[in-house]
Order: sequence, then structure tokens, then C-alpha cells
Amino acid sequence: MKTDVRFPSNGMMLAGHLHTPDTPSAAPSPAIVVGHPATGVKEQTAAIYAQRLAEQGFVALTFDAAYQGESEGEPRGLEDPFQRADDFRNAVSYLTTRDDVDAERIGVLGICASGGYVPFAAQTDHRMKAVATVSGVDLPGFFRAGDPAAFEALVAQAGQARSEEAAGKPVRMVPVLPDSIDESTPKAVAEFFDYYKTPRAQHPRSIGAYALRSVDKLAQYDSYAEVDKIAPRPLLMIAGSEAETLPFSQGAVAKAGDTAELFEIEGATHVDLYDRDEYVTPAAVKLTEFFNQHLA
Repeated sequence: MKTDVRFPSNGMMLAGHLHTPDTPSAAPSPAIVVGHPATGVKEQTAAIYAQRLAEQGFVALTFDAAYQGESEGEPRGLEDPFQRADDFRNAVSYLTTRDDVDAERIGVLGICASGGYVPFAAQTDHRMKAVATVSGVDLPGFFRAGDPAAFEALVAQAGQARSEEAAGKPVRMVPVLPDSIDESTPKAVAEFFDYYKTPRAQHPRSIGAYALRSVDKLAQYDSYAEVDKIAPRPLLMIAGSEAETLPFSQGAVAKAGDTAELFEIEGATHVDLYDRDEYVTPAAVKLTEFFNQHLA
């Protein structure tokens, strides 16, 4: 079952979907908050994982981040990492108010950029009893790795973009993907293009761009710098063996300590884990085992 829900996050109302088992439990159930990638929406990969978890007896909440999708917030497309972390904290707060959720058994799952925001939020929110990621990345680290000079140029332009907005000019947007691809397109870009810009997963509210002034916030943020603060709570990071982003999960798990685990899906790329059944299925099985163990 899927139900539309709304909950507040720092003065904005966020739009969510609550995925629940077809046969509700008589007692309050464990719950998982599931976050979407940057520029994505709740109807894409987050919905796939939420549905899998609901089939296993969990209440699973997906939502559009503030400034994105159906959620409130201006300017549209702002990618504020600190607000994104608060969105997860506020999603947990919402779940604690529900009679069908056991407030002492709430876990969190982040996919792609949310796989950075979720561990960041969990470092200080101890209500998040079990923390998991799929294809997790630190978004500014990902941008810097692709083109460090270009990222720093965007940082320099962010202040000017703020001045333009103050003067009433339109919000400057930064597209994350080209309008088309060819044989010269980098493999990672082509992979994201195939997901976001084809019938495979394109969605009208997944705009594929972010507000330029997001960059001065992103430049101050690091998902995994203090990831060891999650301990002694467990951290599971799932990544594809062929994913260009695999080093983010490897580095975070190494830094997080003995309560963290890296689970590699053989042959999978970063985006394969969004929706390819042959890779999503083993990831979902591992997540079910993990959450069953730690939210028992």
C-alpha cells in the first residue's frame, strides 16, 4: 500500500509516500526512511527500495527533498546539504508520531547523494538506529573529482548568483547532464543520462539541474568526515563492484570503524543499483537482513 503524506521540515511542508505492508501488523512496526538521489524524486529508485522493504514487513517512507519534487521551498532546485540532512531528521520525527510505527525501531537508507546525507544526519541523530546506503556519494566530492577547476569556478560564481536573485533576476540553474550523448560521452555521464533522460526512469519533476547558489553550501560540506560518530550503531554501505563511486563507500566504511560493513554487488555499476532487478534484488535481500537484525 502507498499513501500520500506531508510533514514539516524547517518551515516547509515535504511531500512523501508511506509504503506499508499489505497486511498491517497488530503491533507498531519498524520503519525505514528512504532518500532519493540529487535532482531525483521519490517516485524513482527510492520507491523501488521502499516497496521491497514494505514487502518484508517494514513501514517505508520516501519523500521529496525540500526545494524539489512536490515539496515546498524556494528557489526550486536548491541542493542544500544541511537542509537535506534536516529533512531526514524531520522524516524520523514524523514517523515517531505515527501509531503504526515503533519509534525505537527506525532506520534510514540513502541512495546516491542521500547516501551521503543520511550518514551525515545519523552522526548526531541517535534515533536512527540502523544506517544504510546504496551507491552512496559525497556530492561535492563527486563534483570535485569530475572537474576540480570547474567546481571551484562555480563556487566563485555562487555569490554573484545570489546578488542576481536579490536584484530580482531569475535563479541561475546548473544542468547536471547534457541534452544528448554520443560515443565521446564519459561512461558515468552516459549511465546517468540513460536513467534520467529516457523512458527508463525519467519523471517530469526530476528536473536534472540545481540552483547555482547551492554550490557555496556544498563546498562547506563533507558527508563522511565524522562518519565514525555513527558507532556503536551499525552502518551498511552497498555499492557495485564496477561503480565509479565505489571509493566513497570504501573510504567511509574504513573510517567508520568496526560497526560498519561494505557489501559489494558483483558486476553492478552505480546506476545499476537504482533499478536493475538483477542488482537491486541482492541489495534488497542484504538490506532486509540488516534491518531485521538491528531493528529487531
